[in-house]
Amino acid sequence: MAPDNTDKSEASGALVLPYSAFTTRDKWLIIGLIAFGALLSPLSANIYFPAIPTLATAFHKSVELINLTVTLNMVFQGISPMFWGTLSDTFGRRHIFIMCLLVLSLSCVGLALTPTRAYWLLLFLRCFQAAGSASTVALSAGIVGDIATRAERGGFYGFVSIGPMLGPAIGPVLGGVLADKLGWRAIFWFLCIFSTVCMIVMILFLPETLRAIVGNGTIRAPRIYLPVIPIIGRSAWKSTSSPAKPTTARKFQNPFRILLHLDIALLLLICAVVYAVFYGVTASISTIFHAAYPHLNETELGLCFLSVGSGMVVGSVLTGRVLDWEYRRMKKRHDGEEDDESFPIEMARLRLMPALILTFCASCIAYGWCIDRKTSLAAPLIFLVLVGIVSIAIMNMIQTLMIDLLPTQGSAVTACNNLTRCATGAALVSAIQPLLDALGPGWGYVLLGGISALMAPVVYVVIWVGPRCRAGRVRKVLSARER
Repeated sequence: MAPDNTDKSEASGALVLPYSAFTTRDKWLIIGLIAFGALLSPLSANIYFPAIPTLATAFHKSVELINLTVTLNMVFQGISPMFWGTLSDTFGRRHIFIMCLLVLSLSCVGLALTPTRAYWLLLFLRCFQAAGSASTVALSAGIVGDIATRAERGGFYGFVSIGPMLGPAIGPVLGGVLADKLGWRAIFWFLCIFSTVCMIVMILFLPETLRAIVGNGTIRAPRIYLPVIPIIGRSAWKSTSSPAKPTTARKFQNPFRILLHLDIALLLLICAVVYAVFYGVTASISTIFHAAYPHLNETELGLCFLSVGSGMVVGSVLTGRVLDWEYRRMKKRHDGEEDDESFPIEMARLRLMPALILTFCASCIAYGWCIDRKTSLAAPLIFLVLVGIVSIAIMNMIQTLMIDLLPTQGSAVTACNNLTRCATGAALVSAIQPLLDALGPGWGYVLLGGISALMAPVVYVVIWVGPRCRAGRVRKVLSARER
């Protein structure tokens, strides 16, 4: 099967090479592998939620103190990808992915063996767990940027996001069942086994995709970068190439410099606010549902998370298709080449965003009042489905655009995204219970929904300043080459 790429972004003399030499089959195999690995990041976080009341009893601590383990987990979810993601942009995706899974597996062993008198150890190991799990999403985004053209990127990233979105869907259900039937320690033994199996699969099959090592896939990587069973990408290797030197110089780049780009900074702000409100909703489900519907046991509380998780899965698939459709629509209207400086990539990705943000705001408010009035259980669950669909649509659109803007720093830009949104999410999670206690779920989510709505005008600012920011980056690169 021949490669099907149409993006001609690399050239060698008169010969124009495709953006990626991986076949369509190879790309989908890689996407499937990394979606499987990226599942572990939200799974390790969300599987924990239904057991929060149980852990509070076991460790003889308040729910607020157990929520602190969630807050610290989110802080390290934001910090660790800045390290791992930037390393992967420099030294390769494969090894860093495997190392993250190893850290996750070892931390889960420690969590499963934590004595109930050692609350401090629970806090510490939850941070260690986040350091291993969170970076898989950033690494997956980097791999998508390595192998996919702009025209493909929306669909591929939407499919990759299915893995992370299954975490909120199935994690709380598994956590509730395991905690209810086998005890809370079974949660961490399950994660240990899952992450170990995933690590073995990556060792066996995941190829290196970093363009500084394998180019567009035609350069065979040195043996240390090869999978044990190299069935993916063999048809792309040049028959005359030897275990190769990198095609470009690989220098460690400071990921914090990404924050200096105005368009990227505004996109990170939008994503951070929406993610924080979304995480505030999900982190408080078990406690406010337990208060509003006290007849629910741990397993049933876990099943309540299926609504938001299933919405995120549906939203992820739909968003990928919509992004690719919007891109093709804009490409037909644009006279120039799709990869030239004047192509309105911001409009192609963000045209629907203001309407989605307002829908997200309305869904959060409606959900809060359903809980406040203790309506039929079906009502808040329906609005949670809508919250899941719209929130993941917003986050995937922003993530895809940021990879479009900085494709060679896909993991680093995703790490910056994780840092900003996890920092705001951690702050909100630490405050969500006092906020809901003070205002009640109804007015509490009116406040949070209103904050989300303020992001709609920011989208138009990004669409306006984005082309100027891109032009400035191009001039800077050309100036550096001339020197």
